[in-house]
Amino acid sequence: MDASRWIAILESSALAEWMRGPGMAYAAVNLVHLLGLTLLLGSMLLLDLRLLGLGRKLSLPEVSRLLTPVALIGLLLQAGSGFALLAADAGPLFLNTAFRLKLALIAAALVNAVLFRWLWSGALTDWDRAAPVAGRLQAALSMLLWLGVAAAGRLIAYT
Repeated sequence: MDASRWIAILESSALAEWMRGPGMAYAAVNLVHLLGLTLLLGSMLLLDLRLLGLGRKLSLPEVSRLLTPVALIGLLLQAGSGFALLAADAGPLFLNTAFRLKLALIAAALVNAVLFRWLWSGALTDWDRAAPVAGRLQAALSMLLWLGVAAAGRLIAYT
């Protein structure tokens, strides 16, 4: 099935009609999306800053154990609420350049995060003594990608 057919089915779904309905569904889901963004972006930025050397008094493995579940909760809230928001206006959103950029940045940020965990998770205890340059570059890239996701999301309304 091509993307335009999938988008048409989504936009005519019961979920889409509920989101566009007279109630507060769209506003409530939008608030959940904002909460997810806050949890995801806040925890990722704090973790990335710690990976870059800020707050060296805090154990990096402990910071990671604390913030990673928060980021995952934020990501799940974002994904679920984002799907519902997409359903409400799927056709125009599918054509929106900022929306497409947001999806590409999300994909890149998730690939970067999985790759980071695969490459470096076992080395976090030694990170402050001998942090790999490539790992720090990945942490900086993570910050840029997640900030780009948030910026592209805000720009959807203006493009």
